[in-house]
Amino acid sequence: MMTTQTMPAIANSDEQLVEWSLTGDRDAFRKIVERYQSLVCSITYNATGSLTLSEDLAQETFLAAWKQLSELREPAHLRAWLCGITRFLVGKQLRRQVHEPIHAAEPLETLHEPPSPDPSPAAQAVSREEEAILWRALERVPDAYREPLILFYREQQSVERVAAELELSEDAVKQRLSRGRKLLHEEVIAFVEGTLSRTAPGQAFSGAVLAALPLAAGSAATAGAGLGAKGTAAAKSGFLAAWLATLAPFIGIFGGIASQWLVIRATTDARERRLQKIWFTVFWVFVLVWCMPAKFAMKSLSQHFEWSDRTFFAAMAGFWWFYAAVAATFTVAWFRHRLAFYQQTEQTIGTPRPAMTPMKTGTRAGMLTGVYLAIFSWLVYVAWQENDRISAVIVGGTMLVLGLWHFFHVRGKTGVAAIRAGIGHFALCWAAVFGILNLRLDVWLAAAHSCSLAEIHSLLPAWVTPVLTLALLLWAGLVLALTKPVRRG
Repeated sequence: MMTTQTMPAIANSDEQLVEWSLTGDRDAFRKIVERYQSLVCSITYNATGSLTLSEDLAQETFLAAWKQLSELREPAHLRAWLCGITRFLVGKQLRRQVHEPIHAAEPLETLHEPPSPDPSPAAQAVSREEEAILWRALERVPDAYREPLILFYREQQSVERVAAELELSEDAVKQRLSRGRKLLHEEVIAFVEGTLSRTAPGQAFSGAVLAALPLAAGSAATAGAGLGAKGTAAAKSGFLAAWLATLAPFIGIFGGIASQWLVIRATTDARERRLQKIWFTVFWVFVLVWCMPAKFAMKSLSQHFEWSDRTFFAAMAGFWWFYAAVAATFTVAWFRHRLAFYQQTEQTIGTPRPAMTPMKTGTRAGMLTGVYLAIFSWLVYVAWQENDRISAVIVGGTMLVLGLWHFFHVRGKTGVAAIRAGIGHFALCWAAVFGILNLRLDVWLAAAHSCSLAEIHSLLPAWVTPVLTLALLLWAGLVLALTKPVRRG
């Protein structure tokens, strides 16, 4: 029988390790355990949500593999064979839990029980309360994203190793990791990453497996599966914080709708008011559909067809450019129409009443507040969400300064003069918005996807935003040219 002294120091292939293990070489089998323990433990933890139970099932997997090693026909497929044993034992354990009420999940409040005299390495690394919180965070992530996420932090954060272990492309792994991180609540991401790193199986785990092996390769061996329970249901975030986070993106939309309605109410001409109501309805239906159902539909398509990150970023860039182009078309056409209407009204002799009822100071301030919230509030929200507090303050300050300037500049102006001043301020606002996006969009995307600027630029090259901005400006110029009134002699 080959001894550990005669075995080479490094075995590079699964075939060699299987061959030596079949002769009863326990040190060779230890290398198999060390090579695949993170993969096996990650699969069992992903399925059970219990660190203790996951390690029990992982040990049972390796003990079963030791007993059945002679049945492995193709040693080169050792990894897939071990995964098959793992998933079989996991399925068996989950079916057992269904029929045994003792396996039901325990609430967090009941976890304050005395520690066992001989805690496992996982129990030494984290408390049961921490384990419950860890699983509460991970439990809400779909399995397709959770398994790569767990394995990633247990494989020294190596995308290449995760791709090899799960037989996925590196792009697919990166996409699943990115979406998995986004699905985790921001407040627990750091805790989850640190805890998963601390609970990765090490020398103590492989030593425990070897200690439990029988003396010969063909001997029977058994391993008990613990009664660890899954963590409880996902933790509820604070109601107020969740409510505010949900409402924040809609502040601009509500402000834009309110300001537009104030303008419609002030219009005295019945025909003009009807036209404005039609424009108002069509425009805001488009905005609401595009910003909510259409956006979620795009994300669903990307998940269904498993787009690569590069494809997803390209699709979303086109998605939002089209939205901006349609919004620009509506806006330019509306300003053209309003300007023509006022010009015609002022040139008509004997007009019985003005085109609009003069707004009171408070009403005008409210209308302009809604306009500037519609233009800038989403930028403040995005910057704040991605922890770019300085940019959020700068955008907010820019909104305030431009809004006050607009208010005092148009005060006392009516008709064509007020419309022309409004067009100038509107153009200035959007110039500021596109300038900010060109300077900070890639930074916000990197923060949102928890990656570096270099990674974002590999998915969305730095030239894309300036080129799309230029294309939008050219489109707006074309719409201006096409809607220019024809002079009649």
